Amino acid sequence: METELRGNSNTSISLQNPSLFNNPQSSLSGALKGCLGSLDGACIEKLLLHCASALEHNDGTLAQQVMWVLNNVASLVGDPNQRLTSWFLRALISRASKVCPTAMNFDGSSTIRRRNMSVTELAVYVDLIPWHRFGFCASNSAILKAIEGYSKVHILDFSITHCMQWPTLIDALAIRDVPFEFNVFDHDPSSFASSETMSQESSHDFHIESLLNHLTPTMLDLRDDEALVINCQNWLRYLSDEEKGNSVQDCSLRDAFLCTVKGFNPCIVVVVDEDSDLSAPSLSSRITTCFNFLWIPFDALETFLLKDSSQRIEYESDIGHKIENIISFEGAQRIERSESGIKLAQRMKNAGFSSVPFCVDTIGEVRSLLEEHASGWGMKREEDHMLVLTWKGHNSVFSTAWVPNGLQD
Repeated sequence: METELRGNSNTSISLQNPSLFNNPQSSLSGALKGCLGSLDGACIEKLLLHCASALEHNDGTLAQQVMWVLNNVASLVGDPNQRLTSWFLRALISRASKVCPTAMNFDGSSTIRRRNMSVTELAVYVDLIPWHRFGFCASNSAILKAIEGYSKVHILDFSITHCMQWPTLIDALAIRDVPFEFNVFDHDPSSFASSETMSQESSHDFHIESLLNHLTPTMLDLRDDEALVINCQNWLRYLSDEEKGNSVQDCSLRDAFLCTVKGFNPCIVVVVDEDSDLSAPSLSSRITTCFNFLWIPFDALETFLLKDSSQRIEYESDIGHKIENIISFEGAQRIERSESGIKLAQRMKNAGFSSVPFCVDTIGEVRSLLEEHASGWGMKREEDHMLVLTWKGHNSVFSTAWVPNGLQD
């Protein structure tokens, strides 16, 4: 018996012999069967892990059974758990089409299409929740303190936020009458890698390696009285964290970039990113971390936008692409590799950087910013030098500041 399933999340797969789900001997009977229609996050996570295990063991039949259950929970216009489940289901189906092609008849038209937010959409999103503004505020305040006493400022900006961080800082520099210059690398590095036409040697990695080869201190022609600032906003997670034995430097692209940055001898390096470790090789580990982390923006958007809001669906679609890349792809094709603030801090120390604690004024500015948003948002300090944005107590974004060893007062 073969039954086609078309669910609320616009997925399309063929379920072979779905009656196995009702078999008392089936691994999905009993407790998992009770999850039908459930909105409990722990139960959904359990189902996702069962599906991951089935795919890792090339068990297409069991994977389809779990997907059938997930489809009864998923909805693009439901509560946050249902909406998040819809995107995980799509990602799992996409992965299943690759690892179990003979066991699953997959409709490729259901694959999540690559879509980037427009600048206008991003601007509205930035104002809606403090996911980006938190990092902008903390970074700009730390930068202004670090450049005190310099007659000119040169900023190397590595980010994906289309320069939305800079108007506030530019105004502050104008008040101080400090000349400034920007070199902006303002793009999503993931755009260099197409999920549909990826060669074994990632075009994304090639671009970054080319960038590192051309990025040298002499190209900036800095003066002795000129402050160099290096700003990394949501950018490092797109650099591969896997060591390459065949490269010039036997290290990962991420470490090679930090080595290059240290060679510039900057007065401050600011690193802001999502506080989630999604670099694990284990699919089950990534699913657990991803589900519990990306619940945050889905839940936060629930507070501000109606369930059927087209704006909300577009924002969630952008997150959906992230989920597909984390869950569906491996090797060079998996370019979403964020690491926690704690792991990033250790990486920075290993690269020869010392942390710079945020001053009282910076902390006050961030707190004032958060007062403009919903009460669920908060801030905490970790390891005495890291500021972390929280939603209902859950870590979401970290902000850190660094200097090369020996430069700290």
